[in-house]
Amino acid sequence: MAGYGNDDGFQTWLSGQGLALPVGAPTLAVLRQIGSDYVDAAYEHALQCSQRAGGFEQERAWPRVGHRVNGQPVPNDLVPPAWVSASYRAAYLQATTEGGWATVGVDSTRQTRREKVDSIEREFFAASDAAGSSVAPGMPSDSIINGMLTPWFCSNVRSAARLFRVI
Repeated sequence: MAGYGNDDGFQTWLSGQGLALPVGAPTLAVLRQIGSDYVDAAYEHALQCSQRAGGFEQERAWPRVGHRVNGQPVPNDLVPPAWVSASYRAAYLQATTEGGWATVGVDSTRQTRREKVDSIEREFFAASDAAGSSVAPGMPSDSIINGMLTPWFCSNVRSAARLFRVI
């Protein structure tokens, strides 16, 4: 398996962000794999207007065929730099969060949604429940990763150009 980017690129990204991995963290390659698995699992569902360039056998969500961003076609061999950077951030969060960030699941059956103590009542929700959240249910959410990847998601907006064809 191969994660997005490469070890040198991940190290350069860390340095550019002013970040360092903790002592005892998994290798760069292992972290890249985990980060790549995370971004594909959490966000590929938002890419349903295109398909994997290598079909179902393709290991990663990118490159894709038929994808468009802001009406412009995306090259069939492109792995968006934002997708690579998002996988690096997920890898960093994995290495620096106790118990792992990208590999921890959210058990929605064990979450407290509403709590009442005496006359005080509070209601909680996960970031993934918020309006506009694009992360798959049950996945941890990071606002920086969301921001990096959102421009690459398929548009749900219908336009006249999609509804009618002039012949």
